[in-house]
Amino acid sequence: MTEGEAADVTAADAALAVPVWDLPVRLFHWALVALIAASWWSAEYHHTQWHLWSGYLVLFLLLFRTLWGFVGSSTARFASFVRGPRGVFDYLRKKGWTRIGHTPLGALSVVALLALTAAQVGFGLILVDEDGEWAGPLNKFVDFDTGELAHTIHEALFNVLLGFIILHVAAILYYRLRGKHLLRAMVRGTATLPAGTEPLVRAKPIRLLLALLVAGAVTLWIVFGAPPFRP
Repeated sequence: MTEGEAADVTAADAALAVPVWDLPVRLFHWALVALIAASWWSAEYHHTQWHLWSGYLVLFLLLFRTLWGFVGSSTARFASFVRGPRGVFDYLRKKGWTRIGHTPLGALSVVALLALTAAQVGFGLILVDEDGEWAGPLNKFVDFDTGELAHTIHEALFNVLLGFIILHVAAILYYRLRGKHLLRAMVRGTATLPAGTEPLVRAKPIRLLLALLVAGAVTLWIVFGAPPFRP
């Protein structure tokens, strides 16, 4: 074996394709991207019914992702990447994060985007247009002025959400220039990491099924106006 061949073997042993993201997380990510774009398009061109249904699908995704953040695969769980101020500061100072998945700094971006999207959906559920011709399914729980205010905030908040999305994309491009293929990992589910890196621990399929069922049931309950439960 030549020195070059030996070096190639060593490099192959030192870097392996390690599973990082499970399929539910990847599907959530790209579905949310598509639905936010669809929501913008339907609002911009006044396709109200399409806008409502895209919002309902976003609601379903957020409910599912929240549940999956507690019962899902290891890298999907909030406990695996969300850290307090000290954890974020230590990461920025030492850059000693060795786990797969989101870093403590990346977690701030993820939480901010999820929170802003949830707020956007929340205001959409209670809003009413200025003519009172159409309204969110939960508008009946607020008065007309509150519904109009929610409409105003819903429109303004999208600009804030768009700003965070631009920052998120900019961060991905920055890491790409530094040789880290974050998008590739979100497509393939794997990343090239040093041998011995602990891969993700996948959740059992029954947890996925339950999370989907609960998220779907709650979404439908809200779409139908959150009717009271009767025995």
